[in-house]
Order: sequence, then C-alpha cells, then structure tokens
Amino acid sequence: MIKHASNSPTRLFTVADGISSEDLLVNLSETLASANALSCDLAFDLEGSKREELLGVAQLIELGQLLADRLHLGATMAGKASSG
Repeated sequence: MIKHASNSPTRLFTVADGISSEDLLVNLSETLASANALSCDLAFDLEGSKREELLGVAQLIELGQLLADRLHLGATMAGKASSG
C-alpha cells in the first residue's frame, strides 16, 4: 500500500514572534559571518576547481552580508531619526 504524503514541506524551525527587526538583522549578520568563515577555512584546505567553487560560495555569502549590513544601518538610522 502506498501512503500519500503532502507535497508541502514540513517546517522544522521557526523564528519566535516578538523579536525586533534589529535583533533579527544582528543574528543574520552573525550567521552569515560564521558561514563565510567556515567556507573560507574549508576552501583553503582544497585545491583546484573545488577550492574556486567554495570561494565563490564565500563571495556570495559576503554579498548577502553586505545587504544585511546595509539594511541594519538603514534601520538604525531610521530609529535614531524617529527618536531624536
């Protein structure tokens, strides 16, 4: 007998409600920094095309980090403008 499974993915993890955008952005930045460090460390243990591929992944992570940093800066500046 075949069991029919739902096509929708199961959520394993969620983000708690009530966390500020700034806290979420800080956590995102820390996560991206860790992923970048891990990928760079591993890349330097590799050679050839695999090293180049992993350094490409590290560069994509860094681009994501730049976007998160810009968003965090904008949120911080907006918060200062509204409170001052």
